[in-house]
Parts: sequence; C-alpha cells; structure tokens
Amino acid sequence: MKNILVTGGAGFIGSAFVRQMVLRHPDLNFIVLDLLTYAGNLKNLLPVSDEANYRFVQGDIASRENCASVMKEHDIDTVVNFAAESHVHRRILEPDAFIRTNTLGVNVLLDEACRAGIGRFLQVSTDEVYGDIAPGTFSVEEDPYLPNSPYSASKAGAELLVRAWQVTHDLDTVITRGSNTFGPYQYPEKLMPFFITEAIDGRALPLYGDGRQQRDWLHVDDHASAVACVLFHGESGQVYNIAGEHQARNLDITRRILELLDKPESLVRHVPDREGHDRRYAMRCERLKALGWQREHSFEEAAAATVRWYQENEWWWRSIKAGDWQDWYERQYAARLAAADG
Repeated sequence: MKNILVTGGAGFIGSAFVRQMVLRHPDLNFIVLDLLTYAGNLKNLLPVSDEANYRFVQGDIASRENCASVMKEHDIDTVVNFAAESHVHRRILEPDAFIRTNTLGVNVLLDEACRAGIGRFLQVSTDEVYGDIAPGTFSVEEDPYLPNSPYSASKAGAELLVRAWQVTHDLDTVITRGSNTFGPYQYPEKLMPFFITEAIDGRALPLYGDGRQQRDWLHVDDHASAVACVLFHGESGQVYNIAGEHQARNLDITRRILELLDKPESLVRHVPDREGHDRRYAMRCERLKALGWQREHSFEEAAAATVRWYQENEWWWRSIKAGDWQDWYERQYAARLAAADG
C-alpha cells in the first residue's frame, strides 16, 4: 500500500480522513478525486494542501476516463471510496443523482480498479442500509438490507456490487457502515450544522415532525480513524459497523445546540415530517473494536467543540449559504414553515 486514491475526498467525511491520513502517514501518497459538486469543497483540504504526499484531481467516479487516467497516472494500488450523494433532503428532490453516483459510479470505479490491479478497495457505506429498527434493538453486520429512501437503496446496491466484485473477480474489498456523523466542515443541510448556523443568526429551526427520530451520533474524526483502521487491518470480504454509541433524539440534539449557543427554544418550529423518514438507527460495532479501534471523542465534548467551530469559522459557511443553498432551503422548507406557522 503506497498510493491511495480517495474518491469524494473533498466532502465532509472524506476530507476528515484525508486530513488525518496525510499528516499521520507521510510515507504514503494520497490522491483525492472529487467532482466538486455543491457539497465538495477544496477549503476542507486547506490544512494539508501544501503537504508533499497530497494531490488533488477533479473528476467523476462515474467517468471511466477519469477513473482510468487517475489510477494510471498516480500508480494507484488502493482505493477508498467516499464519493456519494448523501444529503438527506435531496434524496427525495433529486433521486436520479443518487443512483448515478452511489451505484453506477461505484460500478465504474470497481471495474477500473479491477483493470488496474488494485490491491484493496474500501467502500464507505451507511447504517441507513439497515432501515428503521425497533426500540431496544441494534443492527449487526449480518442483518438484511431494508433501505427506505433512494439514498439508502443506492448505498445498499453499491455494497452488493462490491461483494460481487470480491467474489467474481477476487478483488480485495472491505465495507464500512457509519452512523450519523457530525463535526467541522459539514455542509449545512444536515441537522447539526444547519441548526447551529441558523440559530447563530436567530432564525427558525424547522424540526421534522415530533423530533423524536433517534440517531447514533459519531464524531467525524472517529469515523475517519475507524475507516483507516479497517483499511489497514480489516479482513477481506468483511463489513464493519462504525457506531458512535451515543443515541439521541433529534429534539434532544436541537435543544443542546440551543443551550450551547444560549438561544431560546422558541426558535424551534415543528414542521410536517419528510417522506420515508426512518424513526431509529442504532448499531453494534464489536467487529470493528476487535481490530483495536476505539472512539476518542465523547459526544458532549465533541458537540460543544463543533458548535464553537461554526461560531469561529463563519468564513467557511456563510459563503456556502449565500449561494445555491438558499434555493434548496426555499424548496425544502418554505411551505413547511408556512404550514407550521399557520
């Protein structure tokens, strides 16, 4: 393992992985391939932009030409695929994009990786492939796929393609399934960065339904270190859950954000729920822990640090919210907020 291609490495979790790995492994080369859609941002990689073992290439994993050329030019021997359309609300508004990148793109990337003789292929997936689970239960790696959205269905499809290439072409593959991730540099559509930045400006926080949807919250640096652990130590053909082991309702997270910002709970607006909104995700991750991985961040400390980061880095998120983000906000929330206030 010498030249590692990180697809989607300018996104939220991918860039955290790159920032960690570039600094911790100066003997390895990291080549980031990213299309730089609305959620990809080269500012996420500024902390490592001058490092000798980092390179950036703009390109699309659904393009055979892009994948083949970057693998050949940089003598790639390892692929870590973070590239995905993942943002919650666009799953319903723009489902075609999820299929193209998350499934068809993975098909192309796997095929070109096999042609290039790649030594290891790691696919980054999600706990959403398990679907909605009952209170008191926890998903484990052997559980069946029960996706309930275009996004989770496309990620489950990608996992099946990875398995097919491993079995049919003897490609060395591993898969990770991460839980609800938060932290710095997260595009302000997901709950934490969205509500933090809106609350800073004293704007209404549109909370879906009763807000009692439960998620397992994982700090992005812990997610990145877990992916690295599986990359180096995971057993070929295996799947590894990455759990934050901190279950909390969206309503509780919202209230904690308001407390940390000293903002009133009157900012919360309970708006009509979105379609196909799963109530609960939770996972066990004993298989990952057996590789030696441990979380380094407690939820409370990480949540406070995340709020501070958005307070101290308005340069990063204000430019995002001044662009196409506003059009998305109007399409997603204008009618819902009107219904809540009416």
